[in-house]
Amino acid sequence: MSTRLPMRPPGNGPAVLLGFQPALALTGALCLQQNLGSSSPSKKQSKENTITINCVTFPHPDTMPEQQLLKPTEWSYCDYFWADKKDPQGNGTVAGFELLLQKQLKGKQMQKEMSEFIRERIKIEEEYAKNLAKLSQNSLAAQEEGSLGEAWAQVKKSLADEAEVHLKFSAKLHSEVEKPLMNFRENFKKDMKKCDHHIADLRKQLASRYASVEKARKALTERQKDLEMKTQQLEIKLSNKTEEDIKKARRKSTQAGDDLMRCVDLYNQAQSKWFEEMVTTTLELERLEVERVEMIRQHLCQYTQLRHETDMFNQSTVEPVDQLLRKVDPAKDRELWVREHKTGNIRPVDMEI
Repeated sequence: MSTRLPMRPPGNGPAVLLGFQPALALTGALCLQQNLGSSSPSKKQSKENTITINCVTFPHPDTMPEQQLLKPTEWSYCDYFWADKKDPQGNGTVAGFELLLQKQLKGKQMQKEMSEFIRERIKIEEEYAKNLAKLSQNSLAAQEEGSLGEAWAQVKKSLADEAEVHLKFSAKLHSEVEKPLMNFRENFKKDMKKCDHHIADLRKQLASRYASVEKARKALTERQKDLEMKTQQLEIKLSNKTEEDIKKARRKSTQAGDDLMRCVDLYNQAQSKWFEEMVTTTLELERLEVERVEMIRQHLCQYTQLRHETDMFNQSTVEPVDQLLRKVDPAKDRELWVREHKTGNIRPVDMEI
């Protein structure tokens, strides 16, 4: 899978991916505090600029910047399968990439069924050829004579010739249509499984990074609350805590903020890797689908070409019949028959007394 496209739109910073905007790097405790909220991994908002759904961060719909498609006007896979879709057969969701894989595997199945269809067509041709050959040996009307008898004999011979044409047609269907359809991408399912595991592993890593972000966010909240409480206690003389305790709490809060920024950076790196592999892999799946459709089209064109050739050869088997039928001459046949079977040409006369 070697197809690569630019991952970032012009004019955006290196932390912003084309297709969605990752969680922004946080620069201080106050900034971090503004981003606190629900810790649910299914949906998370950040400064109303981004929204995280199933651990993937997208631009918030209310403030979404205009995004240019990677391949405008082409309806490319790499532009339309970033979000997850509700599973119609359950309560969960199906990843966009999984839908693309299902499309690929369905295409493989359709290809196999087409091959089986051609196999049935071959069986019909073989059976038809067998019956034609058998019929050509039938002795019915074998005693017909003259030019009509010759034409009739050619009719029977044409059946044997036609049987040979259909046998050759069935053999070519097998070698030039059925077999290529059946054998195309024999290891396709195995390759798709590897592809699925690769993207799934990246998605799992992204989910793990997101869980770390949420854990660090929660730890920062606790450190900030602890710092705020100690500061208030000192101000109203409710505690004998010294300023050293305040400094210690402030250091822990700052450390928690640094940990959160580090986790966010690791999350963004994981999302960037997943994004790039998604683009590369979906473009490869797109190429494979185009290749599959084109391959099937070419072999179905070969099928129609063989049909045309078979019709032409079948026509050639009846041309001798047509030629002999045009030569059928009842008068000539009568002459030949009379010459061979005549009993006498002296006609009877009246009896004399």
